[in-house]
Amino acid sequence: MPKRPRPVDNDQEPGSGIVYVLTNEAMPGLVKIGRTTQDDPQVRMDQLYNGATGVPVPFDCVMAVRVEDPRSAEKALHAAFGPQRINPGREFFEIDPAQVAALLDVIGFEDVTPEVKEDNKSIPEAELSASEKLRKRRPNLNFADMGIPVGSVLHAATGDGEIEVVGERKVSFQGQEMSITQATKLYLQRPYPVAPAPYWIYEGRSLSDIYVETYGGWQDAT
Repeated sequence: MPKRPRPVDNDQEPGSGIVYVLTNEAMPGLVKIGRTTQDDPQVRMDQLYNGATGVPVPFDCVMAVRVEDPRSAEKALHAAFGPQRINPGREFFEIDPAQVAALLDVIGFEDVTPEVKEDNKSIPEAELSASEKLRKRRPNLNFADMGIPVGSVLHAATGDGEIEVVGERKVSFQGQEMSITQATKLYLQRPYPVAPAPYWIYEGRSLSDIYVETYGGWQDAT
């Protein structure tokens, strides 16, 4: 039986490192916040995806950033979301990924999410397929189902952005009709798609909360 990669002591190496934000299809509503000083893609992905035991499907990297002091950045994030921490001994928090992104914007970072997502070649194909199977079971976000009528305005959770609902699954952003996933990608100026629900507010409530209330224990809808 192949051995799992040994955990790396993140305190051994000084200097910049990676702070990552992970979600898992088998654990809806939870976010894992951690760090690594490993720059080698293979080692990094072994840590992020294969290092956890008892997890039925691989983690998905929502955000990965390079910061000057990863230990302090991680500690600050853990302190900020302390009340939402599930277990003091684990790095899981019952929060929206957008909340972490907002704090990282203040800290300052280099976004390395695309390269981290690209570095998942160490994950067996069967495990990736299992995760994708769970993802496909997740209901698609539908504004009509969620009680959000056409003409409603959704406000960004961070910043002053807004989008208008123009159909059951369409919004208008900067005068163009598109999916909310595409609008979120453009608004955040990310080169990769992100789960949009955590990033928008409707009548004072997170779209993620409305989605979970509508469809049950699912989150991070597309």
